[in-house]
Amino acid sequence: MAERPDIVVAALSARALAAAARRAGRRPAAVDLFGDLDTGQLAEPSLRLRLPSDALRLESGPLRDALARIDLRGLPLVYGAGFEEDPALLARLAADRPLMGNRPEVVARVKDPFRFAATLARLGFPHPPVAPAWDGSPGDHLLKRIGGSGGAHIAPATAAQAKPGWYVQRRVAGHAVSVLFLADGERAVVVGLSRQWTAPTPDSPYRYGGAAGPWRCPERWTRTLPALVGRLAAAFELVGLNSADVLVTGSDFHLLEINPRPGATLDVFDRPPLPPLLGLHLDACAGRLPDRLPALPGSRAAAVLYAGAPTRIEAGLRWPAWTADRPAAPTVIGRGEPVCTVFGDGPSAAAARRRAERRQRELAALAAMEMQP
Repeated sequence: MAERPDIVVAALSARALAAAARRAGRRPAAVDLFGDLDTGQLAEPSLRLRLPSDALRLESGPLRDALARIDLRGLPLVYGAGFEEDPALLARLAADRPLMGNRPEVVARVKDPFRFAATLARLGFPHPPVAPAWDGSPGDHLLKRIGGSGGAHIAPATAAQAKPGWYVQRRVAGHAVSVLFLADGERAVVVGLSRQWTAPTPDSPYRYGGAAGPWRCPERWTRTLPALVGRLAAAFELVGLNSADVLVTGSDFHLLEINPRPGATLDVFDRPPLPPLLGLHLDACAGRLPDRLPALPGSRAAAVLYAGAPTRIEAGLRWPAWTADRPAAPTVIGRGEPVCTVFGDGPSAAAARRRAERRQRELAALAAMEMQP
């Protein structure tokens, strides 16, 4: 008989959280929208929720029903991507179980684009201007969904797109960097920086493509970044693992947003000699931060492979060891939907990304031979 789980991980895709929980010596149950093969190997039970037809989101009713199972009642919940647009749902879940992460009111404050911008202005952090709707003024503007994640919801702004639950942000130039950090509500410790990139399509020009790290930042950042991240942690009362997304141009940067939960870069950083990151997350939520963390040798990239055409995946497909988020078969993956995550290692973030992208091409060729369209 399988051991009873001692923690629940929940997200749009919970595989990375389940892997992090296993590395930390926990027995996770998982709840997500995909029910991938490797999530089921890492978590028991692994519960797949109904995928809404209108958007990629966690629906309150099915999620609460899943968590009401007898073997999951009262277990601590570690949440990932998918909860930012509904902090009230987090508050309801916290009523009958420990919530291992930021409090719902903290998530609401961080993901309110106007309160967030006002706080950054008070702190003196550069941040692109935001507005409830585009007023037709000259300049490049983006339409974003409040609480959205993954980049697929972002599009160029037009006057016709003003609607509730969305906002407009001035587009700024730069390359995307994410800062993963631990916080205890007052202080912060930087885990590492990663370079991020998009996998654009005509309909989703800012769709998330992947991340590679650690990225070796300029020396001036090494001196100033810990204090800057500490100010963010104190201003928003952040706890546990969080990430700050910035756009960097030369010596300048703009802080775009904070993701107030563990995210995709678990795949990049959760490896030796770093201690298990989920264990550090739980400790930080309880107010315990490490004095310092060991440096990771080399870099790792985690890239999302999207289907270029509707693809049927048959049972028995032999997935390479350098893949994750492997879909259960048989299944049909629609054009533009994620197939899996592909890893690559290298001496630098750029080299790791190139390795992952070569493997993406290899897997696409394998799909042409073994996955029937």
